[in-house]
Amino acid sequence: MTIMHRALQRFTIRDLTLIAAMAALGIAAKTVITPLFHIISAPLLIPGGALAGGLYMMWLLVATGLTGKRGTATLVGLIQAILVILTGVSASHGILSLASYTLPGLAIDLGLLIMGHRLCCLPCAFVSGILANISGTFAVNLIFFQLPLAPFLFSLLIAAFSGALGGMLAWHLLLALRRFAIAGPPDSNLNSP
Repeated sequence: MTIMHRALQRFTIRDLTLIAAMAALGIAAKTVITPLFHIISAPLLIPGGALAGGLYMMWLLVATGLTGKRGTATLVGLIQAILVILTGVSASHGILSLASYTLPGLAIDLGLLIMGHRLCCLPCAFVSGILANISGTFAVNLIFFQLPLAPFLFSLLIAAFSGALGGMLAWHLLLALRRFAIAGPPDSNLNSP
C-alpha cells in the first residue's frame, strides 16, 4: 500500500467529492477574479494573487471545514496544481504549480495542527486564510517575480489582509452551509460566532 493510498483512506467518498468540487471552484474563481484585481495590483507593482488570493484561497478553507479532516487543504491544493498543469489555464506555472498551489494547503494544515483546531471557529479561519495567502504569495514571488524587498513586503502585507478576508468569508459560508446540514461531518463542532 502506497503512502498516498493510506492517506486517502481517511477520506470518505463524500469527502473526496467535496474536495474535488472545492478545488474546481477555487480554480474557476481564480481565473475570473485575478484579472479583475490586476487592474489595481499592476500599478502597485505587486502580484495580483496577493490582492485577490483570499477570495480563491477560501475554497481550501471551505473544503477543510466541510470534511473536518486534517490534510484536506493540502489535498485541495495538490488537486488544483494537477488541474492547472493538465488544463493549462491562465494561472498555470507549469510543473512549478505543484509548489505554488500545494504550499497554501500545507500552510493551512500545519497552522491548524499547531493551533489544535480544525477550522472550528472564526479566529482559526481568519489565521488560516492569512497563512494560505501569505505562503502562496511568497511562493509565487520566489519562483517568478523576485520583487525587491519593499514591494515584496508590501505584497505580503496585502496578502495577509486579503487572506484574512478570505478566511472570514469561508467561515461565514461554512456557517450558512451548516444551517442546511451540509457543512462538516455529523460530529462536527462548528461553533456559531
